Amino acid sequence: MELTQDWDKTFPKSDKVDHKKVTFTNRYGITLAADVYTPKGDGPFAAIAVSGPFGAVKEQSSGLYAQTMAERGFLTLAFDASYTGESGGEPRNVASPDINTEDFSAAVDFLGIQDNVDREKIGVLGICGFGGMALNAAAVDKRIKAVVASTMYDMSHVMSKGYFDSTTPEQRAEALEQLSLQRWEDAKNGTPAYGPISLELQGGEPDFVVQYAAYYKDTNRGFHPRAINSNASWTVTNPLSFMNMPLLTYIDEISPRPMLLVHGENAHSRYFSENAYKAAAEPKELVIVPDATHTDLYDQMDKIPFDKIIGFFSENL
Repeated sequence: MELTQDWDKTFPKSDKVDHKKVTFTNRYGITLAADVYTPKGDGPFAAIAVSGPFGAVKEQSSGLYAQTMAERGFLTLAFDASYTGESGGEPRNVASPDINTEDFSAAVDFLGIQDNVDREKIGVLGICGFGGMALNAAAVDKRIKAVVASTMYDMSHVMSKGYFDSTTPEQRAEALEQLSLQRWEDAKNGTPAYGPISLELQGGEPDFVVQYAAYYKDTNRGFHPRAINSNASWTVTNPLSFMNMPLLTYIDEISPRPMLLVHGENAHSRYFSENAYKAAAEPKELVIVPDATHTDLYDQMDKIPFDKIIGFFSENL
């Protein structure tokens, strides 16, 4: 695996932390690529694994979160999910509720064997769709001592039931029928079909889609050539496993370890965090950021409540 060594992030490099690229392997043998941000000074440090959003790469929002938290004293690791970015896995641009949950645990594997990390003080942070993965990982992996989900999507919920549960049983059955038939086409062709390029606006899209495009397509903001949401697309059959495997079934089993959910007041996706908060057991906290949209919490430093997030991890790791 050849990794880009140039600084190609969508945010400026901090001189307050040390940065290096690493690789590690998950339980399925997929090699993941990651950026490690280390505070100046001696360890051992409390550590946080970071990933997301869904369809993004570590050079975007997750790297910004990771670098900022490293400036505040945590060793952080921002990784590309399996099949995306600089990480391995074929075919490209496919996701899995299981494998992407495993990606977080593999990050914990890596962090826990570093000499400068206190393995009893490891947390995870997931953004957008990887907020759901982070919560799922925390439920199953008891080594994770605290979890934060920022502007969280439950990808299994939205893919199986639509936004605000608007998908009817008949529509779900029809979608599964089409996805199932697509598998024969993919098998015949020997390669998966891909959808249209992400976020190529035609006019008339909902405001939240326009907000996504404003982040991912803007070369002065969040565009990155390796990001699916910037200039590529997922496989057509990508929704299949998400539609059949609910991510947050065991969210109450995160307890007694603490959970922090952060969401924007004006985010279309706010109900995902509210539903997760209701389903979770104590200790839990839901922070609603005033006047913030979903994508504001990707990169707007005046909106992301870093003081709250840092305080949460400082108290619980």
